[in-house]
Amino acid sequence: METVRTPDDRCAGLPDFPFAPHYADIDDGDGGTLRVHHLDEGPADAAPVLLMHGEPSWCYLYRHMIPALVDAGHRVVAPDLVGFGRSDKPTEQSDYTYARHVEWMRRLLFDTLDLRDITFFGQDWGGLVGLRLVAAEPDRFARVAIGNTGLPTGHGTPTEAFLAWQRFARTTEVFPVGNIVDGGCTTDLPADVVAAYDAPFPDDSYKAGARIFPALVPTSRTDPAGADNEAAWRVLEQFDRPFLLTFSDSDPVTRGGDAPFRAKVPGAAGQPHVTIEGAGHFLQEDRGPELARVLVDFIAKTT
Repeated sequence: METVRTPDDRCAGLPDFPFAPHYADIDDGDGGTLRVHHLDEGPADAAPVLLMHGEPSWCYLYRHMIPALVDAGHRVVAPDLVGFGRSDKPTEQSDYTYARHVEWMRRLLFDTLDLRDITFFGQDWGGLVGLRLVAAEPDRFARVAIGNTGLPTGHGTPTEAFLAWQRFARTTEVFPVGNIVDGGCTTDLPADVVAAYDAPFPDDSYKAGARIFPALVPTSRTDPAGADNEAAWRVLEQFDRPFLLTFSDSDPVTRGGDAPFRAKVPGAAGQPHVTIEGAGHFLQEDRGPELARVLVDFIAKTT
């Protein structure tokens, strides 16, 4: 597959983002390699807190959470999904599938970094990918927390609004990443922060992954990812390690998405689930320090 790579200077000097980049080369599954980026902060010998972003953001989303987690003594690993941030970006929308995203992250996080005793947090597609990793190798995870995400299987009827979002992402002439993130927040992002979300995408040739992501959400029983997610649910229905729900109060996209996890995941029983108030879809942007404190307390109480 053909790829493009964001020039390093595009991500230099971004506001509130002093973190050093780390890279690993992984097999792309198509006869080549992909360079995948991740942040790795805090003591190297500490158990890792894995933070996974979604659509169309990148690990910049976690800049207000990482310092609090590191100050509490934790190692923090925050990857950029392939097609996002500083990770390489296949140029064709057809290069991206749900299964490939899961496998690419597995190769980085398990095969290359060999993360174990993981505390996982995922939002949006960070949850859709990360929960599949939990189901693939549950013994690597000490605890799980999620917010504003899900694990859809294609049952039910998607809303017309979501179908419109799928069409827009694939076909609109301009796909304004930074403005999309801004629109998913309750706060108005400063212009330099909006520009930081745009930084990894110098032009539309870098946006194939961001454009196709909405179409990869299983919305019918015939979607090949639906069966994979059903299999993942069967594992999660036996997952009895601590499982925390941290959905926000102002995200119409995922409102009520915590209910299946409360009902089906044994590890969710008795946990101090929280609603992050005043936060939109990108709760890390709206209430990052508060969410970080929730995770710090969650780890402390379940260690």
